[in-house]
Amino acid sequence: MPPHCAARRDFLRRGNEHTKVDLMRVFALIVAAGRGTRAGGQRPKQWQPLCGKRVIDHTVTAFEDHPLIDGITLVLHPDDMPEAPAFQSRGIVVTTGGSERNLSVLEGLRALPDCDAVLIHDAARACVSATLISDVIDALAQHSAAAPGLAVTDALWTGNTGMVTGTQDREGLFAAQTPQGFHRDAILAAHEAYNGIAADDVAVARAAGMHVAITQGDADNIKITTPADFTRAARILEK
Repeated sequence: MPPHCAARRDFLRRGNEHTKVDLMRVFALIVAAGRGTRAGGQRPKQWQPLCGKRVIDHTVTAFEDHPLIDGITLVLHPDDMPEAPAFQSRGIVVTTGGSERNLSVLEGLRALPDCDAVLIHDAARACVSATLISDVIDALAQHSAAAPGLAVTDALWTGNTGMVTGTQDREGLFAAQTPQGFHRDAILAAHEAYNGIAADDVAVARAAGMHVAITQGDADNIKITTPADFTRAARILEK
């Protein structure tokens, strides 16, 4: 554990009471095995420059610097494994991913060191805040799964061949974000049992019967997907 993390843990342990969060050993699992072709560029988006560093460096640093994260496991595409030693030298566990995102997550879960909870995060969300990470961890003290979401506020249409065909009620709809947090043993079992392609890890958890708490999302926690998103992410990081 980095020294600043140990100091934060010691602060939380002062006195006779221990919080449930304090007693949990929490790892971040950062998924960076995708190719991200819609973002353009010579390399996948997680390796492209953003505000003087690569996208993945911003993402990893957000979790390295968080006082309640005890360690990081990073899932890379096999073609990107030459990048692994630089992360491993910082104490980060690195493994290779599978052909689909949920298979990459499964490989990452299998590679995790011993821990109580895991926060699964997309490397392309480089603007994740410490507050959002903390909120997910706090929720895991009471729930076996928790993930950030933003309530949908825009009007929603259905459409076909470029024409509006109807409207969709937005009541109860949320835009999903990461990191999505879980008790480690429960989400590992869920992924081991899952067949097919999953939209995200919440889908895998719910397929296994897990109940997932919604924490407050953040409009700045964008997922870099298109070339324009790099400009938007830079504005957020430079605030």
